[in-house]
Amino acid sequence: MRVHSKSAEHVLSDPTTSLGSRNCSVHKKILEYYCTEDAACICVTCSLAVEHRGHRVEMLDKASEKKKEKLRNVLQKLATKREETEKRVQSLQERRREDQEKESVSLSVSDLIQQLEIKKDELSRKMCHIEELCNMSDPVTVLQEPDTGDLCDTEDREIHDDQVHVVGCLDMGLISGSLDTLSDIITGINTGIYMQGPTDILLDVDTAANNIHISDDMKTASMSMMNQNRPVIPERFQCHQVLSTRRFSSGRHYWEVDVSEAGTWRVGMCYPSINRRGDQSYIGYNNKSWGMRRYNNQYTVIHDRKDIRLPDNIPCDRVRIYLDYEAGQLSFYSLCDPIRHLHTFTATYTEPLHAALCVWVGCIKISGGVRSWEKLP
Repeated sequence: MRVHSKSAEHVLSDPTTSLGSRNCSVHKKILEYYCTEDAACICVTCSLAVEHRGHRVEMLDKASEKKKEKLRNVLQKLATKREETEKRVQSLQERRREDQEKESVSLSVSDLIQQLEIKKDELSRKMCHIEELCNMSDPVTVLQEPDTGDLCDTEDREIHDDQVHVVGCLDMGLISGSLDTLSDIITGINTGIYMQGPTDILLDVDTAANNIHISDDMKTASMSMMNQNRPVIPERFQCHQVLSTRRFSSGRHYWEVDVSEAGTWRVGMCYPSINRRGDQSYIGYNNKSWGMRRYNNQYTVIHDRKDIRLPDNIPCDRVRIYLDYEAGQLSFYSLCDPIRHLHTFTATYTEPLHAALCVWVGCIKISGGVRSWEKLP
């Protein structure tokens, strides 16, 4: 390294585990240029090929620095928006204290403050990702990063009160505007938000295993030592699980479960085509379901039999599952104080999704209902 670092002609880069990505997949030569029209890293042979002929090309280092400069501008905007959001959260918390005697309003404000906290957490994670990119010395990694295109094109857009359509209580306009501003920065969408009130999410008895008891209100699943003697039908799970009657094929939604009385459990979402027999039917033991589980006093998130362990010290009496269908994101949160983000799965959904519960000991209760919101045209 000392020998190579003495020469100005030698360029040193940080070690990378993806050395193959530094070579052209077509010509097997090292990537040296960046085609600005095709947004692609190319080799010298590519630059002379028909598909890039006449296109503007730059050296990788120069193109990487330009991209980093754009990312730094976006980062500054995101930091400003996060600060604004924090101020709005504080303002709403003061308003909630003033209206604490008006229980229905206070509950609505509390729920929406939680949504702001979630969005603020997502924004912080996006900012950390951008900071990591800006600190990278390898131009190929920076330029090949797939998620930066939308960020570089993001404009600083403001949301006005007349763009926000609200229901429920007067405070929702302020919070919906905040949510919309954050969403605009992340996705580049400049529209209002229509937020629905909670609607029931009910368990489907026709999918419930015969060792699972379903409460009369269809919101609690309990492990039962007595066979429930339900009819044998293809939809029914063989053991321990049940799905929701409602399915989600678009939009953004969240729902919550109380797992304080459960010992070993799984919660999550799955396709209706999930198997109903054998180990492959359990949430997370296949490529058709995404879940969080508690087993042997440890918490993990799981998909396609791949476990990711979560911290041992998280309080998990209540869990929130957040779905953004179009974005392909399924997130899990611990509803402690403050709300704690646990994990986000990313996928391209090809079927509707059902809420799914799995319980071996005790019971799982669905808390409240599903809350949904959508962008207005």
